Amino acid sequence: MKDFSGKTAIITGAGSGIGAALAELAAAQGMNLVLADINGADLETVGARLSANAVLLQQTDVADPAAVQALADAAWDRFGGVDLLCNNAGVVPGGRHRPVWDYAPEDWRWAFGVNVDGVVNGIRSFVPRMLADGRSGHILNTASVAGFVSGSGSAVYGASKHAVVRITEALYAGLRDEGAPIGVTMLCPGLVATRIYDAERSRPDHLQTAHGRPEEAKELREVADTLYRNAPSPDAVAAQAFDGIREDRLYVFTTTRFDEPIRERADAILSRTNPIFESLLSLSKNDAGVAGAPA
Repeated sequence: MKDFSGKTAIITGAGSGIGAALAELAAAQGMNLVLADINGADLETVGARLSANAVLLQQTDVADPAAVQALADAAWDRFGGVDLLCNNAGVVPGGRHRPVWDYAPEDWRWAFGVNVDGVVNGIRSFVPRMLADGRSGHILNTASVAGFVSGSGSAVYGASKHAVVRITEALYAGLRDEGAPIGVTMLCPGLVATRIYDAERSRPDHLQTAHGRPEEAKELREVADTLYRNAPSPDAVAAQAFDGIREDRLYVFTTTRFDEPIRERADAILSRTNPIFESLLSLSKNDAGVAGAPA
């Protein structure tokens, strides 16, 4: 997919961060836009900046299959089809460096509902219609470097992104098995200067934990703040994503910082040896001057 003008893009998680940057870049390419986010106020703010384009805004909880189906219906009713599907919405439960046994069931349900079910619901509601239309298109799923590394930290978020990696690879392979004219790109960011670490603001009431919002330790917060000051902007990451779409690349990593941990994990698997995982916090501290921690 190289020509975007006049085509239609749907972007979830479009109210802020990478999603908003994808929307602005798609608008600059002359695309029609269907923008979705669970936060209606954020969505309206982004939509107001893009008033020169044909834009449909729809407040959507991507974890709800019926809501995503309604989003697809609205897109086809308004624009007659979708050419670029961006399954981008994502959340990180607070206190991300807790031990895996400290996460509450609500943390797992919320993160997997948005990060995994959101992608699956997008695939189920949009891909069959895109295939039926028979025209060329593209799908961008936002995963993370956290989907390729492992260790004790960020267990819930990392597990959900590992799932997104596998789902996206299955989508890529399945569309090629069908000979479909639809490309697949998986965006795998490192740290990006977004508000994903403040995602708790959008956690639904029914998924709040009994103990309230977990907070990061002061030391971890200070490390995160330092990294954010040096992280690439969402605009830069959106540009990398569009480059990947144009070039029909499956994997789009925004940093090489985690190449060695990825390689070491793969080597341990293939050699049947026990891995030694460097903590994400340690990697972040060692790289405080460069954008590196997974987002």
